[in-house]
Amino acid sequence: MEKILVTTDFSTNSKAGLRFAIQLASQNKYELTFFHSYHIMKPVSWSDAAFEAYEKKEVDKILKNLHQFVESVYESVGIVSENTKCVLSSSTLAETSIREYAAENQFSFICISTRGAGKLKRIFGTNTSNLINYSSVPVIVVPRNYSISKIESILYASDLVNLENELEKVVAFAKPLNAKVELLHFNSLADVITDSKIIEIAVKEFSKYDIELHFKNTNLVNTLISNIESAIQKSKPSMLIMFTLQNRSLFQKIFLSSVSAKYSFNAKVPLLVFNKI
Repeated sequence: MEKILVTTDFSTNSKAGLRFAIQLASQNKYELTFFHSYHIMKPVSWSDAAFEAYEKKEVDKILKNLHQFVESVYESVGIVSENTKCVLSSSTLAETSIREYAAENQFSFICISTRGAGKLKRIFGTNTSNLINYSSVPVIVVPRNYSISKIESILYASDLVNLENELEKVVAFAKPLNAKVELLHFNSLADVITDSKIIEIAVKEFSKYDIELHFKNTNLVNTLISNIESAIQKSKPSMLIMFTLQNRSLFQKIFLSSVSAKYSFNAKVPLLVFNKI
């Protein structure tokens, strides 16, 4: 059974990620683990024994709060939870803790809510964009205003590079959900003219899945993100899938953020990001 690590910091915004994960699990047999990273500072004057006793009490409180928080989200969407699994991790860096726990325990996906970011955080990254840029486990980013609804259609934004490998992952995710897949590609002036018929034949051959194709010319006035958002407004998918290239230099990761990481700051629909090979 595939597993999803669902993160929360107990904020109202983070409930969106829980709602989406619960919806996914209602459509497919995903095992959900709800995860919270905490950090308790030790007063300098305290002995190790005194701090350990205090920390144990605090951890028990945090774990109880986590269970109550998760149960409240289940109740809000009218779904009964079964064998809720909650995990805590002590770390000064929540994003690193999430990545390491997900990788070590072989999770299929990480699910996290996003609430946007200011200009400074756009440069240095948020937990969400850092996960997208560095996590070996695919990341699901859920906008804070997400309302629970059946996942019926998926928009896959593609550059048509390594199409067979990417389609395999997209279809593997969509098929158990009985979700329709639409492939979106934007032609640019630098591209060789794309023969949509050839691509259509290749898509059917690779995936053995009924996929609707959308080939559009890039609107040079708008950014690629704006073009994707326009396509989302038109097709109204339940979620978006993108692939991001992670093996870039540190300079590129900081100053030339991936399209998927940039989109995550103002996501309109849940976004699933795979590492692009």
